[in-house]
Amino acid sequence: MVCLAQAAKVDVSTPTGQAFVRLYNTDFAGAHATLDRAIEREPGAPLYRAVKGATYFFGELDRLHILQSDFFSDDDRIIDRRRVTPDPAVRAELFRCIAKARELANVRLAANPGDRNALFAQCIAAGLVTDYAALIEKRRLASFSLAKQTQAWSIKLLALNPPFYDAHLAVGSVEYVLGSLPFFIRWFIRIDQIEGSKQKAVRELELVASHGRYYGPFARVLLAVIHLREKRPWEAEKLLAGLVDEYPSNQLLRRELTRIRASRRR
Repeated sequence: MVCLAQAAKVDVSTPTGQAFVRLYNTDFAGAHATLDRAIEREPGAPLYRAVKGATYFFGELDRLHILQSDFFSDDDRIIDRRRVTPDPAVRAELFRCIAKARELANVRLAANPGDRNALFAQCIAAGLVTDYAALIEKRRLASFSLAKQTQAWSIKLLALNPPFYDAHLAVGSVEYVLGSLPFFIRWFIRIDQIEGSKQKAVRELELVASHGRYYGPFARVLLAVIHLREKRPWEAEKLLAGLVDEYPSNQLLRRELTRIRASRRR
């Protein structure tokens, strides 16, 4: 398990990292402002557009209360088809950012196929399309076909020297969700290098939690959710306590930590 002392800190030397810190503090307006300034200075940088799309996405998850840890509290809810009501204006901006990020990334990758930021922008963009389909549009099973594209970009990032550790997050997430599905559904889903192993999912997420440049805190959130689902609330409590210390403005994390502590006392 990841020790809190080993948890990766977000790299705040770049506007991307600064935006992620604001995002983790649920300061979505602040994240957008940081990225808008960066885009004005570097209009050809694809990563800023991709992270701006992620900011729209997580803002929408927060508004719709999808970010609550108990969302994945049982396997049945992973394929729950109950609808939410997304904001069409936010959706339009989100997909505009995705399209622009992909366009700019393709230009950079044509000149340099190993451009780390361009590959990461493509990975984020593909992941946003997948996650929007799964979490907001509730097209859970259809989203697995979309996840293949995210996986393809993740493999490219992990093949770099040194590897781009944040890419393990997409791998670990799909591993766990696929591993939680009933066998008869898993049998029909094939994604390159994905086994549907919960143990592998935890190992992948722990790599991000320990070494990720931007996704470390998010990996710890996902690990906390996994620990709750796997009946290890004490592990979830340790992770959430560390996150609350780092991101005190995030009321969701604070509420979940309070809920876990109250449940453990009962």
